Amino acid sequence: MPTSLKFSLLLTMLFILGNTVKGKNQCTDNCGSVHIQFPFYLRNSKLNHTTGYPTGFDLSCTDKYETVLEIPTVPVKLFVKDIDYKSQQIEIYNPQSCLSSQLLTLGNSSISPFQFQSSGLRNVSFFHCSNSMSCPILQLGSDDDFIDPEIISCTKVSDVLSVDWQLSDDSKNTLFMEWFNPNCSYCEARGQKCKWKNGTKGETECFICRTNTLPTSTVVLISAGAIIGSMLLLLLVIALFRVYRYYKMKGEDQTRIERFLEDYRAMKPTRFTYADIKRITNGFKESLGEGAHGAVFKGMLSQEILVAVKILNDTQVDGKDFINEVGTMGKIHHVNVVRLLGFCADGFHRALVYDFFPNGSLQNFLAPPDNKDVFLGWVKLQQIAVGVAKGLEYLHLGCDHRILHFDINPHNVLLDDHFSPKITDFGLAKLCPKNQSTVSMTAARGTLGYIAPEVFSRNFGNVSYKSDIYSYGMLLLEMVGGRKNTNVSAEETFQVLYPEWIHNLLESRDVQVDIEDEGDVKIAKKLAIVGLWCIQWNPVDRPSIKTVVQMLEGEGDKLMAPPTPFDSTGSARTNAVIPARHLNFELEVIPEIQ
Repeated sequence: MPTSLKFSLLLTMLFILGNTVKGKNQCTDNCGSVHIQFPFYLRNSKLNHTTGYPTGFDLSCTDKYETVLEIPTVPVKLFVKDIDYKSQQIEIYNPQSCLSSQLLTLGNSSISPFQFQSSGLRNVSFFHCSNSMSCPILQLGSDDDFIDPEIISCTKVSDVLSVDWQLSDDSKNTLFMEWFNPNCSYCEARGQKCKWKNGTKGETECFICRTNTLPTSTVVLISAGAIIGSMLLLLLVIALFRVYRYYKMKGEDQTRIERFLEDYRAMKPTRFTYADIKRITNGFKESLGEGAHGAVFKGMLSQEILVAVKILNDTQVDGKDFINEVGTMGKIHHVNVVRLLGFCADGFHRALVYDFFPNGSLQNFLAPPDNKDVFLGWVKLQQIAVGVAKGLEYLHLGCDHRILHFDINPHNVLLDDHFSPKITDFGLAKLCPKNQSTVSMTAARGTLGYIAPEVFSRNFGNVSYKSDIYSYGMLLLEMVGGRKNTNVSAEETFQVLYPEWIHNLLESRDVQVDIEDEGDVKIAKKLAIVGLWCIQWNPVDRPSIKTVVQMLEGEGDKLMAPPTPFDSTGSARTNAVIPARHLNFELEVIPEIQ
């Protein structure tokens, strides 16, 4: 049970138990704000007085809860404002603020059993003024020092002689009367009530008015019932609220999905909030892995659309990598390039939403041919190699701007259900005009083992689209060898292992790959030769991506391996100085001149 519900129930219980359930008070009654008790009584009231109320104390209560004193000898209705039982005074007034009209009708007659509270007899005059409507203005007699200036332009209506009533000084619309019999003032002074003694008129006596209190067991039952009822009511309210919230969220989710599908059909990335991202990933429940730029989680936009959500955790202060990826991916639509479905830029939260590929990355399937559980087969590897090359061809030549990826490696090649490759992760990508052959860079970018030499040092040439060719060549060599092409030794020096190894393989030296089928041998050799051409030290010696696609789709019988740069006696095609065998990849970085 929620804490708020427990707190509400506790307050309800304390309120009910703290207020004893009482029966109706049989000694008093009320009409609006007027408190009514002996000797006054309300008509049709069930007050438990003795029979035989005093004459003239009859009260009635209007629909507006106005208390009216009705005396048969008086031709007007007297409205009661208050009753003081200690001083035995009753205050009367007129609802229309025209008490003087009632006094004019009353004249100087007495109102039994009440007497006016007065300091003596006096004469009064009534005047009618045009601005007073039908309510006469009262003016005291000549013995009064005060002359009301309002009556100067008024007409006298009547003179009434020898009256003993006087309007209150603070309000010209109230009048006090008092009674003397029956006398209950001494009972009120003692905090008790008053009634006829022995039930007969004449003498009065005091008594303590008791209320009819329900038995304790009844109180407990009523309290328990009230608590249970309150609990059920609160539970019903909570249930209704949750149903409402469920359908409201369901409606919002449906609207969100429809909006997403519209963007999806229009090939347009959708912007999500961070709350959307948490809901899509079910609170980041299922992790798909973690890379250099953040973790990737499995998500679901609908029952039919599964997604991979990359949460970026080390973006730059100005968000350059994020802007690069969103800006680049939003313009790309190719069968061999991952499509950006959406993104999140909510406060400090950055996320990218892609299609989900259950087979994961190519890295999961890099294995020697004898590992039948992982190895995909040479035909499938060639199809993957061609797919990645066509994806790069689209980036280099098929877009409005040339897009350089700068991070081609097995982790950034995803495989769909049919093992069709998709290039992903454009955080390091750069856009440049198609007619621009070189790119200005201020720092090396990419993954060690796949970074072209010129990206490290300009001694090897200028940075261009040929840098992606080098990374792709390393990817091909990994596919042929079935193992990672880099190693960190005990001295933590980075070494390139594959190029020399592949050269030895092609020249039938030292190492052999166990391939039984002759067709598979041709595929492996073609992939190896293309890979070696792609990793030439000098960018000029590397083929364009268009040429790479032609080489891969051709028969491959006429392909010749490039000369090895690892043999000190071999010829070299590059103008750069060729290091000795097992080249240490710690190159001197030459600063750029801007």
